[in-house]
Amino acid sequence: MGPRERCYSVVTVCTGNICRSPMAEVILRAALTDAGLADRVVVTSAGVGDWHVGEPMDRRAAATLADRGYGTDHVARQIDETTAEADLVLAATTDHARDLIRAGVPADRVRLLRSFDPAAPEGAEVPDPYYGGPEGFDEVFAMLEAATPGVVAWARERV
Repeated sequence: MGPRERCYSVVTVCTGNICRSPMAEVILRAALTDAGLADRVVVTSAGVGDWHVGEPMDRRAAATLADRGYGTDHVARQIDETTAEADLVLAATTDHARDLIRAGVPADRVRLLRSFDPAAPEGAEVPDPYYGGPEGFDEVFAMLEAATPGVVAWARERV
C-alpha cells in the first residue's frame, strides 16, 4: 500500500459482541483474505451494549465456526468513538442500526448486514441465536455466509 492509500474499515455489530458480530467478523475476514483484500480492508466487531466486554465468543458460536474450519479467537468489546470512523458499519438488526446512529455513527455508513445478500428480503435481520439451541447458530452462520460476497464486492469497489 502506498503512502496515500489507507485501509478501509468494516465493523460488524450485534448486541453483546459474543455471537453474531464475531461470527460475521471471522467469516468476512477469511473471505477478504481469500479475495486478496486482507491488507486493504480491516474488519473488527463490537456490541452496542457492555454486558460481555472482555469475554470470549459464545461457546456455541465458536463451535459453529470451528466445525467449519474457522478460527475462534475473540474478545468482546463495545462500540466506541472508533466505530463512527469506520467506512462501513454492519448492523445485525434495525435496532442496532438505530443505536449506532444515536451513538454518532453517520447514517450513510450504517447498513443492515443482510442487505448485502441479494436473496434476503428488504429489511432482513440476523436473529439473535443466544437463547436458542445450536440450530440457531447454524442458521445465523448461513445468513452471514450468504451476505459475505456482497460485502467483499463492496470492499473491492472501494480499495
